[in-house]
Amino acid sequence: MASPFSIIFFHSDSSASNLIANQCFKLADSFINIYSDYIESSELNQLSLSSGSGRFVPVSPALIDIIKESEKAYILTKGAFDITMGPVIRLWRKARKEKQFPEASAIAAKMKSVGFDKVKIDTVTNSIKLTAKDMQLDLGGIAQGYIAQKVLERLYSNNIRKALINVSGDIAAGEAPPLKRGWTIGVNLPESEELQINKLVLSNRSVSTSGDMYQFIEHEGKKFSHIIDPKSGYGITSMKNVTVIANDATTADWLATACSIMPIKKAKRLAKKLRAEVLIAELKNGVIVQSSTKKFSYFYNLNTGN
Repeated sequence: MASPFSIIFFHSDSSASNLIANQCFKLADSFINIYSDYIESSELNQLSLSSGSGRFVPVSPALIDIIKESEKAYILTKGAFDITMGPVIRLWRKARKEKQFPEASAIAAKMKSVGFDKVKIDTVTNSIKLTAKDMQLDLGGIAQGYIAQKVLERLYSNNIRKALINVSGDIAAGEAPPLKRGWTIGVNLPESEELQINKLVLSNRSVSTSGDMYQFIEHEGKKFSHIIDPKSGYGITSMKNVTVIANDATTADWLATACSIMPIKKAKRLAKKLRAEVLIAELKNGVIVQSSTKKFSYFYNLNTGN
């Protein structure tokens, strides 16, 4: 998915470590060939090509599993997280590349193909039907976390517990490294590469941060993020970073995206429901304003020396 991918783990045998690491990278590659919308031949793109055909398409267990996870996220967020936004996301992707703000009519036209109600899942036959024409599923807000989680689980199956998987900032952490109480992870400030003073220390948790520092387009003095609001079809304009700590990387990934779109109170309420913690840091008039769930600060490395 054109993103950095790293695996860190501890093992007593270097030869076995190399073998296991190669297996993990191959596992990641196998998921990418299914989920990436940048690869024309990916299973995801082939499914999207069937949209509007009126037929169910058999899909792999990996694809139907992540679509079912996406459906749960869609329901829990009341539509704030929606993998059917692909046509609109591609329009904005092109706009950022060409530095040409999209026409309102073009956005409205693409929005006609959007909506999870247009995705039909048959769990008996493991098949999917996309009922509207020109649909394009986009797993960019969930696949990286999903892959990180699956790779960590593969390490667990090899009796490796002290590990960390980092898929472009979507992190799945296993048990702490030797002589440490956790993995130390930095979180950047909104609109900056500078890190927050307090770093996170995590073990057996996952973390994901969503922001617009690199992917945005400016128009009439406003900065439109690559994170698209499914209700409007436009990129969000609030300059914020959202960091989510969850029990699994799949949830951390999609929840960080959803909490970027949802009102703060609703975002915190949903995080609490999912036993996750969220930190929302927003740049307002040059001042960073932060809001978080009560237990988020428990994961800071305050005076620990880590």
